[in-house]
Amino acid sequence: MAENDKWVWFSDEDPVAGLFTPAQAESGLNLFDDIKPEAEKTPAGPGLSEAIQLHRDGKSEEALAALEGVLKAGKESKVEANSAIGNIRFSLSRYDEAAESYLAAAAVEPGHKTAHYNAGVCLERAGRYEQAAGAFRKALEADASRHEARYGLGVCLLRLKEPGEAAQVFDHCVREKQDIEGEFGKAVALHLLGKFDQAETLYRKLLPKAPDSVELLANMVSIGVAKKDRNLLTEFSEKLLKVQPDSAVALQGLASSAFATNDYEAALKHCQKLVDAAPDSFEGWFNLGVALQATGRLDRAAEAYQRAVGIRAEGVAFANLGLVQQQQNDLSAAARSYERALQLTQDLAGPMWNLALLAERSGDLEQAENLYNRITAKHAGWEEAWFRLGYLRLQRSDYRGGADAFDQCLKRRAQWPDARLNLGLAHWRMGDLEAARKDFEEALKLQPKAVDAVRALAAFAIEREDYEKAFDLQTQLIDLGERSAEVFYNTGLLLQKSGMHEDAVKYYKEALNEKPNIAEALLNMGHALKAMGHESEARSCWRKALEANPELAATYFSN
Repeated sequence: MAENDKWVWFSDEDPVAGLFTPAQAESGLNLFDDIKPEAEKTPAGPGLSEAIQLHRDGKSEEALAALEGVLKAGKESKVEANSAIGNIRFSLSRYDEAAESYLAAAAVEPGHKTAHYNAGVCLERAGRYEQAAGAFRKALEADASRHEARYGLGVCLLRLKEPGEAAQVFDHCVREKQDIEGEFGKAVALHLLGKFDQAETLYRKLLPKAPDSVELLANMVSIGVAKKDRNLLTEFSEKLLKVQPDSAVALQGLASSAFATNDYEAALKHCQKLVDAAPDSFEGWFNLGVALQATGRLDRAAEAYQRAVGIRAEGVAFANLGLVQQQQNDLSAAARSYERALQLTQDLAGPMWNLALLAERSGDLEQAENLYNRITAKHAGWEEAWFRLGYLRLQRSDYRGGADAFDQCLKRRAQWPDARLNLGLAHWRMGDLEAARKDFEEALKLQPKAVDAVRALAAFAIEREDYEKAFDLQTQLIDLGERSAEVFYNTGLLLQKSGMHEDAVKYYKEALNEKPNIAEALLNMGHALKAMGHESEARSCWRKALEANPELAATYFSN
């Protein structure tokens, strides 16, 4: 009966899995408040006195009808009639119509000193900022000293997201007249330009003149957010709350300060007050969801995110909702939320990552790999995505693709044992044994107790018939706690090849304790026992080997 000289290598060929890191939520604040110039009334001509009196008596619609009659009759100045109509419409907050009246007056008299300005005021109130800026420019052409028109132009430029030009306009305002409005406008322009220190200096200069200004205090809160200055943020949020107890800006500021120090209970309290005061605030519900999620109140967190997306569909809110649903183990709902997040924001990495992990978990490896490809294409620095991509490529035997992905991992984190180990596995399967050996050795240097690296190096030693090295590595595996039947069997076989039959028998017995009736172990233990002179025990082992695997054992019997 011949020995079984075949090595049994039961190593786990699956690549090492990476860790799941949930996406973190962040909340943003936009605290810029409106700056609103005042309209100037146009003086009425003497023929319009009846209509003006009707307006003063509270009969505005009758006054407008009378003025329309005056215009049709053509008996009075069209400039004054249109200006009067504009004044009444302005007082009724019908800003678009008022603007038409003032522009009609300006069309009759292009150099009129108030018509363009008043049209600009109405257009600004109506949100037509580009047209309003044009009207204010024409007002300045008619009267370059009109401070209010320059200020209105600056406001419109801020609204049009042109803070650079707005800063120049407000500089001019400040030189003309040292008033709080012009300095405030300049501060806001600097704020929007990201010049936070300069803006803060101007805001602080203005605060003694208007210590209860909601706009000033709110923008100081915004500066605190931008500079990540918790003390500044807390100080001015509290001051703002004293002036305006239900201020959304102040409550957001205090919540932001609490989030910055991971004081989620305090953040929850402030966010709850915010949604109580402003139930239609997307930011309030979103931040409340973050606080509830962080404190483990998952059911309420899901409700808060649902309220947020009901107010405004935002990808990040759906992403956080999906994460809560995933934490609740409602995986189908989580997947739907992640998909909705990606519909709204295609390149949002967090939902792609989490959706890919869910796809892996459900066995849809093709979808998972597609998502990891999308992540690495848009977020090349996401090393965990490269790792998972390499893992899936190895699973479908794309060893070259797997090697490329793990190369990308190691470019971003050179000392990453799992990535180095999987790169070695890819090289091994590609037939590049020398590269694989170097990878496994490097993995073992990085992580001396890496069982998979030791097992792989032991396999290399066996293939090279370096039995002494292989035995050392097999012993190392056992010392690391590996007590599998395969490890004990291979160690026994190494000892038997070295003529150490008694020790080989001990390891074969250990293998059989872990996994009874291994035909190869029984067969070879019989040969070791025979070499030791224990014929009866040897025949007993061969008989058991034949019973365990007749086909395998029968091949070793000779006639």
